[in-house]
Amino acid sequence: MMKIDITKEAQEWFNTELGLTEGSGIRFSGKVYGKTEVHEGFSVGMAVAQPGDNVMASTSIDGVTYYVNESDDWFFNGYDLEVDYDAKRDEPVYHFIEQ
Repeated sequence: MMKIDITKEAQEWFNTELGLTEGSGIRFSGKVYGKTEVHEGFSVGMAVAQPGDNVMASTSIDGVTYYVNESDDWFFNGYDLEVDYDAKRDEPVYHFIEQ
């Protein structure tokens, strides 16, 4: 089963930049264009959204749910997701950890 890990620094960035409060949700997804450590032509998308019934993996920190839907299994299959923070670029950075 996929795991999602959010570092403290990344959590602080999401809360500050997106104004998250208890009960908020962040959905991670695969999107066309870009590059990840394991994908060419695709990158990680992120949106403020509430989880529905089709959640593949999730973690909750301080009342905020970070999750991936089953429809993005094609992108995350076989990997855990670690979300960290890049201070130089002032943005989240995504690491794919092979399961």
